[in-house]
Formats: sequence, C-alpha cells, structure tokens
Amino acid sequence: MTSSSDRSLAVDVHTKSYEIRTYGCQMNVHDSERLSGLLEEAGYVRAPEGSDGDADVVVFNTCAVRENADNRLYGNLGRLAPMKTKRPGMQIAVGGCLAQKDRDTIVKKAPWVDVVFGTHNIGKLPVLLERARVQEEAQVEIAESLEAFPSTLPTRRESAYAAWVSISVGCNNTCTFCIVPALRGKEKDRRTGDILAEIEALVGEGVSEITLLGQNVNAYGSDIGDREAFSKLLRACGAIEGLERVRFTSPHPRDFTDDVIAAMAETPNVMPQLHMPLQSGSDTVLKAMRRSYRQERYLGIIEKVRAAIPHAAITTDIIVGFPGETEEDFEQTLHAVREARFAQAFTFQYSKRPGTPAATMENQIPKEVVQARYERLVALQEEISWEENKKQVGRTLELMVAEGEGRKDGATHRLSGRAPDNRLVHFTKPEREVRPGDVVTVEITYAAPHHLLAEGPVLDVRRTRAGDAWEKRTEEKAAKPVGVLLGLPKIGVPAPLPVATGSGCGCD
Repeated sequence: MTSSSDRSLAVDVHTKSYEIRTYGCQMNVHDSERLSGLLEEAGYVRAPEGSDGDADVVVFNTCAVRENADNRLYGNLGRLAPMKTKRPGMQIAVGGCLAQKDRDTIVKKAPWVDVVFGTHNIGKLPVLLERARVQEEAQVEIAESLEAFPSTLPTRRESAYAAWVSISVGCNNTCTFCIVPALRGKEKDRRTGDILAEIEALVGEGVSEITLLGQNVNAYGSDIGDREAFSKLLRACGAIEGLERVRFTSPHPRDFTDDVIAAMAETPNVMPQLHMPLQSGSDTVLKAMRRSYRQERYLGIIEKVRAAIPHAAITTDIIVGFPGETEEDFEQTLHAVREARFAQAFTFQYSKRPGTPAATMENQIPKEVVQARYERLVALQEEISWEENKKQVGRTLELMVAEGEGRKDGATHRLSGRAPDNRLVHFTKPEREVRPGDVVTVEITYAAPHHLLAEGPVLDVRRTRAGDAWEKRTEEKAAKPVGVLLGLPKIGVPAPLPVATGSGCGCD
C-alpha cells in the first residue's frame, strides 16, 4: 500500500504542470481521474487544454486490447522525445495495461521515458517521478497484484455532477480474445459499505448521477460469496437521498440474473438503460470465444428486461471477423441484432491481441472479408437505431444537462443533455440560465440515428445541487493559476482515441 509519507516525497514541485492522455475503457478513464488526484495532491497543476505535451509531466495511461496499441504509444513517445530534449526536467510516465504487459520493453524502445508503472500500483506515480528525478534514471515498477483498492486514492473527477464509482477490479472470465484479466488480475470486490459511503460522499459534494464500474460489474459478490450482492447494491443506491440517477457498466450475460432485472425495474433512480455485450450471435463463435452463454440465452435476457422495463434502451458490443467465423455465423449475428433491436451497437473488427488464445487460432479471417461484414453490420444497426429513435418523437423527457457533449451547440444555439435511457438529446437553449447538472423537461420533435432533437421551447427547468456544484467548480477553476508552461512549439500529437462504452474496450 502506498503510504502518505511516500506521496509526500513529491510535494516540492513549484507548480509544475501535468498532462494525462488516456486510451481505452472507462476503467482507464477512472484511473486517470485518480492519477490526476495523486499529482494534484503532490502539488502539480493541470496543464491547460490543448497543451499537446507542453507540460512538466506527461502521463500516458494505456490500453493493450488492440493489436496496434504499442505502435500508437511508441509513435506518441517518439514525438515527445525532441521536446524533452529542449525542456530540462520534463518527465514522461507510462502506465496502464500496456505498461503492465510490456514492462521493461518500453524503456528499451523509448529510453527517454522516466517512469513505467502498472495497473496495480497507480498510487506510486508521484514517488516514482521523484525517484526518477533524484536518481536520474528510469523507474520501472510493476506490481503483480493489487496493492490497495484504487478508490482509496485521491481523485480529481472530470465532472462535478456525474461520477464513476468502482465496485470491483479485475475479471474471472477467460474469453479467448481478451487480455484484460491477465493485466488487471482476478476479480476483487469492494466492501458494499465502502461503496455506499463513497456514493454518499459524492452526493454530499453535489453529484447526482453515478455509474457503478467493474470489468464484469454484475459478477459483484463472487469474491464475497453473495450471488445477489449486485442487485442488493442497486436497491441500496435507491435509498440514498439526493442520488437521482444510477447506471452501471458493463455486465456479462452469464451473471445477469432475474434479481438484477427486478432491482432495475423496482428502484426508481436506476435508469432504464442496459449495456449488454453480445460479441457474436453465433453459438459456434461464442463457444470459440469461450463465452458462457448462447444466442437463445442472450435474447431471453433482453426479452425479460423489456418486459420489466418497456422503455429501456439496450446497447451492446459486437466483434466481427473472429477467427473461424463463417458467413453462416455472421448471418446469426445479424439475426440476433434484428431480434434484439439495440438502441446502439459498438462494433469492432476483430484484431489480434498478443498474448490471447485467439491470436494464434487457425482460420484468421482476411481483412477484406472482415471489412465487408463490418459494413453490413453497421448499415443494419444504423437502420435499427434510427427506427428505435423515431419511436421517441413526441415523448416528454427529463434531461440532465451535459457539458461538452454537443459539438455544434454553439453554432445551433442549443444545449445538450442525456435522457434517463442515456440517449443524447440536443434542445433549444432556454431564456433562463441552465447549467450542466441541472434538469430540463423537453418534448422530442426529431430523431436521427445517434441523437434526438427537442426543437420547441423547454417545458421546465429545475436547478439542482449538481448544477450548483458545477458552477462552484467552474468559479474555482477560473480563480486557480495554471501550470507554468514554456511556450515551446506544439508537436502535433494525435488526440486520444474515443472511449468505448463497454468497460473492457468492447471485450466484456
């Protein structure tokens, strides 16, 4: 466990700035919030948006589930090398799943990296940076097992009104395409009391929406011997005053039991939304993937959810072109998509994950075949998404106003928010001031495949404690000094990749 005395080694940084670049899943995003909290506790300040490496410390929080993950990392590290040469004292750190996997390889390929740390010891980052500075040599420290549950670490949350809450880390599944269990370890559950205490503290700070997070979130309880622990946790969240919205990601069909469906339906603040990875509609492929369900079981779950929660929006992850997938197998996936009628599907072309059984399987599918199947799947899902969104036209919905989700809001004089089922809605900006975290009531007038519009006047505005929290944070941020930057030329590092919805980068 990282002690407070260890963290204090890095306090004398004289308002040095930091930048964190995050790749991969929500687990990585939440880990980056903790890395930010650690660095700010140690005295660093966040570099301004768009600094592109013009910071005293640049941290890469990496993902390893894509075949080209290492090429992307080393390309970005290479672009930072000349800047580091020009800027004495600048430090570069690499953490996350790729660091856990590659270890010493990173420093061999990029000797200008100062710190390499893994998924189990993110709390050591400040002390490792200080040690690298004092000893003037790279520090590589990869823990083989969890040192302390990450939620015990300080956290700088990206949102004032919505928050991730980890309920477990690691995964006990053995899917043949996924390397996450090897890098994150076996599932380790948090104590329910600790989870609820964190949620209550967040609500006390103004947060009104939380997302329960786990690599296999609804397996919660397997580590503590209670098969109904997850449904009990959902119901306990319903008793927290001031908590308006509860979501979770990502569940596994194997562990999705009737008590969870009942808890979702009967707990008012658990939102009518479910992200349930399908991966393939073919029983043959699911068996090769080592997924413990078949198409009939999966569609049965969807049917039960819709019976209990008629307005639920169901989303999924699908992999196209898994080794050995035939045209008949792919047709089974299309059939499952037609039957399930997902609101959205996050579709992935299979790519080899080094270190996984699937990477060495025979009958790898040619790229052109995978591409053609992928395009057919996307076209079908686009059609279904649009049809499902059209069913929302005429409905009156409460939206939680969001920050930064409507890229064209400024030009269109609109704001954006999330419906209870997590659909994105762009709405006419009302005369009355509304803030992220506030709630507005609107009528849906138009549907597109990936968003809805409410073009009429806002029917109601409810100012919330979450909006107050956003306003307070915004004022505090404006009053804080930013990191001292040297103004060196930008080096054109690509922006981070979009974050996938599934908690395991589509491999849940």
